[in-house]
Amino acid sequence: MKKMNLAFLRVVFAALCLGLVWSAPARAELEPGKQYILISPPQPAESGKNVEVLEFFSYACPHCNDLEPVLNPWVKKLPGDVTFRRIPAVFSEKWAVLARVFYAAEALGQLDRLHPAIFKAIHVDRIDLTNEKILQEWIGKNGIELKKFMDAYNSFAVTGKAQRAKQLTRAFAITGVPSLVVDGKYLTSASQTGSNEKMLPVLDDLIKKARQERGGKN
Repeated sequence: MKKMNLAFLRVVFAALCLGLVWSAPARAELEPGKQYILISPPQPAESGKNVEVLEFFSYACPHCNDLEPVLNPWVKKLPGDVTFRRIPAVFSEKWAVLARVFYAAEALGQLDRLHPAIFKAIHVDRIDLTNEKILQEWIGKNGIELKKFMDAYNSFAVTGKAQRAKQLTRAFAITGVPSLVVDGKYLTSASQTGSNEKMLPVLDDLIKKARQERGGKN
């Protein structure tokens, strides 16, 4: 009797497991206008043979700050045929200042260290880094020679990159950040997918789509 009960329980358990597998919701098929929108006209990618993923962001944006801990682990696991770049969106003069801060840090090879620190300064410590005097004080406290930073910040190269970022913001018709663009064609965001976490599998699918269109393999 005990053996029979045990066998019966195993059958019931197997049936329950099978039911769970069959009831697991499948990922919704990509559909323009739902999980992403088509960029019109599409913009040329600058990544050569690689699929390009751009994040339009701003240090001033609290939603961009919230995305950082979710997006960074995903970026680290991207395959070798995908190039990821951040573009500081420019909607105003204050955002243009923060774009120059981004490119100055990049020019000095300090972006990896300063990128999270800038977010923290603005959103946790409530420091107004769009104020140049306050920015200089903050830079001096973060182990960077102020003259070197300001020389980079005011350089022709950084000015040109910040201006280019403003042009790209317009060319891609970016109306809010963070916005993620795949291969110059597909734009998605947490507001379209429902959350930062739900956006990542959509990005994965858009990368596969772009790869197929380039003639690559999944």
